[in-house]
Amino acid sequence: MIHHSRMSAHMKGDFVVFLIGMRINDFWKIHRWIPVINAMGRMLKELYNNKELGLLHHEMGFGRTFIIVQYWRSMDQLIAYAKSKDSQHLPAWKEFNQKIGKDGSVGIWHETYAVSDGNYENIYAHMPPFGLGKAGTLEKVQGTGESAKERLSGRWS
Repeated sequence: MIHHSRMSAHMKGDFVVFLIGMRINDFWKIHRWIPVINAMGRMLKELYNNKELGLLHHEMGFGRTFIIVQYWRSMDQLIAYAKSKDSQHLPAWKEFNQKIGKDGSVGIWHETYAVSDGNYENIYAHMPPFGLGKAGTLEKVQGTGESAKERLSGRWS
């Protein structure tokens, strides 16, 4: 459903934004980068099947560089998942390092941001629920929430 009103997303409490992705450096080496994509698919499936692990939502963008924006309930849950011997992550990381590691055909990266309660802002217009709007709660922008500065200061509801 597309919301034609100006909407803003809210999240109760602190949360984490985790950006992760890969870059195809040698496009013709499909046997190198397809396993990375497949491993991420397995991890996302595992995370959605086990909500208690902490993933709230994700969005993806594709091109030569793939990006996945993930919203997590807490830093502790993200780190616990990354280190868990029972999750899909460690085997995928081990396989990447053994099979691709230093050959340079595939680049991988991530960035992690701990977001404290109220220290973020966003706007969505003519959009279906997306990004933080799917991870949190969407509300129609009203009153003094018309500018980014006002939304960031939390002076509206």
